[in-house]
Amino acid sequence: MAPNPTIMQAVEQLGYRVTVGDVATQSGLNVSLAQQGLLTLASEAGGHMQVAESGEIVYQFPKNLRTVLRNKFWRLRLQAWWQKVWRVLFYLIRISFGIVLLVSIAIIFLSIFIIISTLNRDNDDRGNHSGGGMVYMPHFWVGPNWYWFLYPDYDTRYQQRRREKNELNFLEAIFSFLFGDGNPNANLEEQRWQLIATVIRNNSGAVIAEQIAPYLDDIGSGYAQEYEDYMLPVLTRFNGQPAVSPQGHLVYHFPELQVSAAQQRSRSIAPYLQESLWRFSAASSGQIALAAGLGLLNFVGAVFLGYLLADGAIAAELGGLVAFAQGIYWLLLGYGTAFLAVPLVRYFWIKGRNRRISDRNRQRQLRAGTLANPDATLQQKMSYAQQFGANTVITQEDLIYTTETNLLEQEAESDKIDNEWQRRLRRSDS
Repeated sequence: MAPNPTIMQAVEQLGYRVTVGDVATQSGLNVSLAQQGLLTLASEAGGHMQVAESGEIVYQFPKNLRTVLRNKFWRLRLQAWWQKVWRVLFYLIRISFGIVLLVSIAIIFLSIFIIISTLNRDNDDRGNHSGGGMVYMPHFWVGPNWYWFLYPDYDTRYQQRRREKNELNFLEAIFSFLFGDGNPNANLEEQRWQLIATVIRNNSGAVIAEQIAPYLDDIGSGYAQEYEDYMLPVLTRFNGQPAVSPQGHLVYHFPELQVSAAQQRSRSIAPYLQESLWRFSAASSGQIALAAGLGLLNFVGAVFLGYLLADGAIAAELGGLVAFAQGIYWLLLGYGTAFLAVPLVRYFWIKGRNRRISDRNRQRQLRAGTLANPDATLQQKMSYAQQFGANTVITQEDLIYTTETNLLEQEAESDKIDNEWQRRLRRSDS
């Protein structure tokens, strides 16, 4: 069974010596999952368990943890390889939409140019034979400057500025205009539980419901809110235990989160969980305007090409690119329509979604404000919760057993230490 990557990352961030509470706080994982994951990781990576006199367990891992696991599990090696390949593939997918747009515009306007040139030449021939006036249709280029887009060194100074500002290139901007740049809250649940675990750890493992509420979405109403039903998922996830004060108030303490492998300082965190608003695009305003302009140009060109191809005899007569354009005409028109429709629909969808996100952020902020200015009842609850607070740090001196050495060796070492203390005590008495 391959180890959990989230637990591996938490172990690395915590310095390779951890407790279950450390990992649950760092990753936001369920305590039971963290414990099972640590056991699996220790078994597969050659880690060791260190048992304190109190019965608490610390897990010690080698610092070449990932190397050991990659050598052992083909799936981890394959995953690392696929991540590299996927970065390249996804980049190619992103730029492909811009390339298709440019190719579509090129096909459309070259076909239009060929058809108009042919019609003009036919008109010239008829005018010369009949002695009539010539019908002139102007030739002009309304498309973008392809050289400016495609030539790799078109402006070195601009390229340098773009890299410094971490801007998107033109083809990346096309994809961003069409589909955006991903969910800004993709790891929201992970972030939520990390923040909740950190709040609990910062308060020595004992909290009241009002300290957790600013990090939740829905805390219910009426009796559900009064009886703090929203704390049940938190208790389940981190093995919490409720307690009732003499005044009838509920407080919650979490024994697993009170034990650490190293001294932990309180971490500064946001007073409430704030979801990020969706952005329409990470492209600059100029890039968005250019993408929209090219999309409109592509759509108008496709409509005009359809008008010219209404007489099917033209494509049959000219053949080549014009016949090809007629064969894929509905694909060209469909792509041109979708290129404008998808961002438009997405724009209104984002506006609606951001309104709901703003409402949730405002509700959490109000709950955090109540906690920032506690009344007498709230202060009384927090004071009672502090009675259950504890911070236990398991050091090397607290250990009575470790799997790094066998039990006989540890007993012998323990006897040596006891004999040394006895010898010193007798010397001091004499």
